[in-house]
This record gives sequence, structure tokens and C-alpha cells, in this order.
Amino acid sequence: MMNRQKWSLTAGVLIVMSFASNTFLSAAEDPAPPEKIRTVEGITEYSLENGMKVLLFPDASSPKVTVNLTLLVGSRHEGYGETGMAHLLEHMLFKGTPTHPTIPKDLQARGAQFNGTTWYDRTNYYETLPASEDNLEFALKMESDRMMNSYVKAEDLLSEMTVVRNEFERGENSPSRMLMQKIMSSAFEWHNYGKSTIGNRADIERVPVDRLKAFYKKYYQPDNAVLIVAGKFDQAEALTLINKYFGTIPRPERKLDATYTEEPPQEGERFITLRRIGEVPVVGVAYHIPAAAHKDMAALDVLESALTDDPSGVLYQALVATKKASSVSGSLFALHDPGVLRLMVEVVKGNDPQVILGIMFDTLQTVIDKGISAENVDRAKEKLLKQYEQAENNSSRLAVELSEWVSMGDWRLRFLYRDALEKVTPEDVKRVADLYLKENNRTVGVFVPVEKSQKVDIPQIDDIAKMIGDYQGRESVAMGEDFDVSPENIDKRTVTKTLPGGVKVALLSKKTRGEEVNLKMTLRYGNLENLQGKRSASEFLPVVMKRGTKSKTRQEIEDELNKLRAQLSLSGSPGELNVSIKTRNESLGKVLDILKQILREPTLPATELEVLKTQQIATLEKQKTDPQSRAILAVRRQLRPYGPEDPRYVPDIDQEIEAIKALTQSDLQSLYENFIGASAGEIAVVGDFSEDPVFTQLNAMLENWESKAAYEHIPAEAHQIPGKLTEIIIPDKANAFYFAGLTFPMNDLSPEYPDIIVAGSVLGSSGLSSRLGDRVRQKEGLAYGVGAFIHADTIDMRGSISIYASCNPDNMPKVETAIKEELALLISKGITKEELADAQKGYLEQEQVSRTSDASLASILSTNLFADRNMTYYSELEQKINAVTTEAAQQAFTKFIHPEDLIIAISGSLKK
Repeated sequence: MMNRQKWSLTAGVLIVMSFASNTFLSAAEDPAPPEKIRTVEGITEYSLENGMKVLLFPDASSPKVTVNLTLLVGSRHEGYGETGMAHLLEHMLFKGTPTHPTIPKDLQARGAQFNGTTWYDRTNYYETLPASEDNLEFALKMESDRMMNSYVKAEDLLSEMTVVRNEFERGENSPSRMLMQKIMSSAFEWHNYGKSTIGNRADIERVPVDRLKAFYKKYYQPDNAVLIVAGKFDQAEALTLINKYFGTIPRPERKLDATYTEEPPQEGERFITLRRIGEVPVVGVAYHIPAAAHKDMAALDVLESALTDDPSGVLYQALVATKKASSVSGSLFALHDPGVLRLMVEVVKGNDPQVILGIMFDTLQTVIDKGISAENVDRAKEKLLKQYEQAENNSSRLAVELSEWVSMGDWRLRFLYRDALEKVTPEDVKRVADLYLKENNRTVGVFVPVEKSQKVDIPQIDDIAKMIGDYQGRESVAMGEDFDVSPENIDKRTVTKTLPGGVKVALLSKKTRGEEVNLKMTLRYGNLENLQGKRSASEFLPVVMKRGTKSKTRQEIEDELNKLRAQLSLSGSPGELNVSIKTRNESLGKVLDILKQILREPTLPATELEVLKTQQIATLEKQKTDPQSRAILAVRRQLRPYGPEDPRYVPDIDQEIEAIKALTQSDLQSLYENFIGASAGEIAVVGDFSEDPVFTQLNAMLENWESKAAYEHIPAEAHQIPGKLTEIIIPDKANAFYFAGLTFPMNDLSPEYPDIIVAGSVLGSSGLSSRLGDRVRQKEGLAYGVGAFIHADTIDMRGSISIYASCNPDNMPKVETAIKEELALLISKGITKEELADAQKGYLEQEQVSRTSDASLASILSTNLFADRNMTYYSELEQKINAVTTEAAQQAFTKFIHPEDLIIAISGSLKK
């Protein structure tokens, strides 16, 4: 599908800049009112007097508002010695302004979900907050301020450069990512798409602050910006605020020149080899394709999906189904200028990568000669249309996604793409395969853990606006209700029942955007004694159940779900079988029919089990040389000191591989027949549905299905274990990982739970604004990601703290020291009143935001059923959080968190 990968700050760094000479909050007097340009399918475009574009997308059904500022500048606009500058500048814009000196902290205090991301053609900054006039004005004022007045200080650049460099080093740890980068750099000799957005290491380290300031001043101007506001807000009020904070910025005198470099047609296959330490070979290929606005884009998207889809894709069938490869993936780089179609294959150990390439190219030649079947073309279209519609139903997600379409040339391309996608035929797919999948048009790469010209002229787009014309779009999708997400209202609207067999049910019916409905179900079985030795079978069984029933094959199940625009997933662990559904009101009944067949009539196909085993083993092999996976696993194993047969046991990688190899279909069949049933469990349904018919269908799905084995909850336990430091040396890794944890007796009803949650939030709830984030990332620039999380079980007396950081191996001693000192400081000095207030406000608003997601709300209701409680628990918890004092937070943290008892693992290319 179309590529959505981008460099972002989510893992823990954001950066900011400023110009004292470029400071304004109000520079123009009485700007003209915003000019309405057009409305297409509920989205209205306006233009400000200074050249800035505005897109408004009101959605009263969402009790939140998203503000997304997109600057039309990315790595495509960087000059010599400036690689990574757009991304570095994105980081710098979280360092503050004279008016907003603590942006991450201010956002966190409002419970915002926020980030900044950089890609080839654009940079964007967005935040999603609880809907209110105050929050909207705050976001608009802050974004306009940092667009013009951010600090760009040499001292900030010095510390942030090391953070971005560490982000660069994290990418260096992944052979697959490095191979992708090498393929792109070989495919593009002249165009900047051949340069990674993260940049060149030397450029990151040496960029002068004056050049960064000049880049900022040049591109961060209103005539190069698009503001998107989506969610619950008053349009007239929003336009007034937008004109107040953005419209008063004067239009710059400089004029931006359009980029003009074009990649010439490729005149021969290019081949690169990457040799690095690793476990799993990888092969990849990239084909040049037109820009995103070209008419062939929809057909190319269908082609990519039909090639790589699991399990119907022709490459999947040729490589994964035959156990020669563990995975096949594809990406369509739909960009402002001509991009690429990229295919990647992870090779099963023991197979020759060159042989895999031969099979791949033979398969692609067959597609060129014979095309893709009409069935597979329709299947790919249904899947892509499902993804399109699901994005359409989430206004926050759509607000951020519009950045991509804006950067491609025009936001209305999104609708033209859908229109074109619906019309794609098998003939279209064959035509684009024949046109672009040429040997001379491809760049091939191989990761090894140790002829006559046939130019392809890539079409260019001259006038996107002329091509689009007076496109009007379609009617907007069904709107949802203005739903109050307070615990009291959720309780009032929720109906709880119990099925005759014993499964508890919670039903919350409400009008939603796109008539969406979410379901969460957990079936519980077995106990600590009778599930001995059944850990692997418990994890594999739910996934294999979905891969075939007495009346439907795996492919038929996937096809029907795509046609119903539904997501249905199953997962499991010892004692639990979990189901998650997202679909539309009109499809829910049919999706439950499919689920009934999966639950009651699975065939547990042996061939599918073998494919899953192969994929999981390949994943585990990769983890052997991944510092993060190794560190986390080392700590988890020590915190769960159980015997190998205990269902709570955590095996090492080699033990896990051997257990998977030994797993048979008969193991799954025995577990299913003797344990699985509907004697205990919970179901929560949230969204647009009718309660009585759904309850009746749930009863019919689970009736007369009693588990043969006795059920008793398997307890999670806290263990008092002496502290220990484990060092794991992994050669040739540019990024190292720190992970630490301990457990203590506590659940979420314990008196000290609210106190320790607040203290933990101050310590490390954010890599951008917390004790650890402020010191390790923001001030000292030692790590890209750093944080700490405290969790307590719902029923069992098991609380835990986890602390993590990623860094350059040379910086690991400094990271260890910083974490140790910050823990000691919190224990000895406690927290300030300001930190307390910020943590309380941030936690409570984050809880509110989480309840705006129907999927999250369904999970909350399901947990309530299991714990035999209702939303009153959350109302009381909020009161307790507000009542926490600085003294209580310090006392709880000191009582339960003993740094000397931490189980610590550090992993990577560490100095001995």
C-alpha cells in the first residue's frame, strides 16, 4: 500500500528553534477575513491573506480536536551538506519560544497526544486534545508562535544533535532498514529522494546553527504552510482564532523556487550488496514509478497489494507458502515527484538469496505476461478500500493523513485516488506491470549476514489543478453523536448482562462516525495446574483457528472480511483467548457469523501452522542480534522465576525456537477440544448497533459450549529478587539499550496506587517532559528514547516499574548514572507542587482522551466485567488522583521502588 513511513519524535525527542529577529505574535493589522475556496466531502478549504491554506473538518461525534500544521518542506528541499536538516529542525521546534518555553510540558499537561514528523516532501506538527475552546486556542496560538518564533540556539543544537544522531544509530541497527536505504540511494542518483530523511551522520553532527536558522526562516512562513483542524469545534470560532494567530503574520517578501531536479530514466539494472552481522538474509527491489498525482497510481497500489498480500499475493504464494521466505512486504512511495514501488523479502535461513531473487523475478515476469487474476485484483481493491474507509471514519487520523496528500500536490488527490481505485481493472494492473516492472527500471539489493537499453520514461505532472478541475467529491459519511465520555455517562449508557453459559456482556450503543462498532471478547479457560506445558499451544491456537473452518478457507475468510470492511483478529496466552472486531453496523451480524465458525468449527490446518511457525522462528532469529529485544527479555526472565512447564515461564530465544519447532497440530487440537469453551469470559461491544439483536446473536454463537477443563484465574505474582546487572554484548550495533524493572505487591485498588502513579508520571511518563526526559534527552542529549512506566494489576497483587533508554554504546555509562541519580533524587527530595499539578492534569486528561476511542472503551468495559466493577471505579480514581499530595507521592515511591533491587540489562556493542 502507499507508504506512510516517516521520521518522527514519538519515541522521545522533540526539538525547537528561534530567531530573536523573527519574532511576531501580531505583525499585520486587521487581516482580511479568510476566503472560502471550496468544500469537498465535508472538508472546507480557506485561504488567508498572507497565502496560508486552511482545511477545516468538523466532526461533532469526536470529543477531541486535532490541530495539524504542515510545512511544505522536507528532505527533498535540502541542499549540499544539509541532509537531515528538515528533520533536525523538526526536533528543534520543540525547544520552545519566548512565549511558549516548555512546549512538550504544556502539551502533556493538557493530556495531548502530540508529535512531529518529517518526510521527503513535508514536515508536520500535530496535537490531539480534549475538545474545548481553550484547548483549540492554545494549540493554534502555540503552533503559530513556534512556526515563526522558535529558539534556534547553538547550545540546544549541540544537545539535540546527539539525540538525532542516536536516532540515526537506531536505524543503523536494522539490516532491513539499512538495505532499504541503500536501495533508495542507488535508485536515485540525482534526486534527493535517494537520501534518507534522517540525513547523513556528518551533516547531522556538523550543521552550523546559522544554516539551520536560514533554512527555518526560508521555509517556515505562512505561504508555505497548510493548517488542518479536525474534530469537535465551532467553525466560525476556529476561523476567527486562525485569522487572529496566523492571519496577522505578514506574507514574506522572499519567493520560494520550485525544486527542478528530475531523475533521468534508468538505463540498466543496479545491484547492491549489504554485508553485516545478522541472522536473516533479506532481498529487495525498487522500480521507478510516476508521482502520486499520476493516473497510474491506483493501479500500481492494487498491483503492490496483489503481489504481497498475505496469503493471496502471488509473491507470498511463491515464497512464503513454500517456506522459502518468512515474509514478503511492499511499499508504494507515492510522492510529489516520481517515486518507487519497493518489494522486500525476508529469506528463511538455509536458502540462497540469489535463488529467492530468481523466483521473485520469474513470478513478476509471469505477472507481466499474464497479469493478475480478476479475483486477486478485486481482493486487493476491497482491502485498500477498507483501509481508506476506516481512515475516513477517524477524524483525528484523517487530519494527520491529509498532510501526505497536501505534500503530494493537493489534498483532493485523496478522493481522486479513491475514485480511480474503484475503477481499476485487471487490464489496468497488467498494463502498469508491463510498463514499470522492467529489468532496466529496477534496483536490486541483497543483505548477506555474510543488456540492451530499455529506458522507461516516467511521466511528469504539469498542472495538478487543471487535471483535478472542478472536482466536487461525494456526500460525507454518516456522522456520530456528541458523546459524553465521563465515567458517569458511560455507566448510564452501558447495559450489562450475562449469557446463560456464564460469559458476561457489556453493551454500549451510540451513534458513531461511519456507523463503526468495536467488540472485545475474552474467553477464559484452564488453570495453573492443567495448563502446565501448554504455553506455546495457547499462543498459537487462536491465530490458527482463524486460518480455516469447516466451511471456509483462510482466503475466503479474509475476502469476506474485506468485503464487509471489517477487521477481525484473534490472539491468546495461557488461559485466555482474545477476539477483537472493528466493523460497520450493517456488517456486524455477518462478522459475528464468521466468528462463530472460527470459534466452533476450526479445522486448524497443519499447513498454516507450519507457515506461522516459520514466520515466528524468523522473528526470533532476528531478535538474537537486536539489543532492545535481548535486554527486555533478560529482565522479563528474571522477574518471572518459574519452571519451564509453568504457563507463566519466559523462555530464552533458543528455548522458544525449540518449543515452536516441537509444536504440532495435535497439540492445538487437544487444547481446543479439552479446554476452549464459553464457560467464563467477557464481551464488550461499543458503537453503532442494536442491543437486543446483538445480545441474541452472541448467545447463539456461544450457547451449549462448555469447557471440559476446570477454570481458575492464573495469578500474576510479585517476586522479591536481589538486584542484578546483566551485560549483553552484540557486535556491530550502533545503538544500545538499557532496560530495568522490579515488581512489588500492589493492584489498582491498593491505597498507594494513585500516589505511585503520580510519582511515576513525574519520573518518566514522557521522554520529552519528565525527570528522565528532561535530563537524559533534553539537557544531556544522551538518548533518543527514555522513560519509566508503573503498572499495577487489576486483580492480582503485582505492581511493576519499567525503565528504558536507547543510546549510543559509548554513552551507556552516562545513561546508567543519570537514571540512578534521578531515582535517588525523587526518593530523597520528592516532587514539586508544580510537577504534582502537571502530572495530575496530564494523567486525567489522558484518561479522558483514551475513552474517546471506542476500541479503548470496549477494552475498559471488558476489564470492568472481569474485575466485577463499573465506571464508578474510574470516577473514584480520578478523585484520588486529584487528592494526591507531594508527600504521599514521595512516600509511596520510596516504599515500593528500591533502586538496589532493580533487575537491569544493558545490551549492544558495549565496551568490555
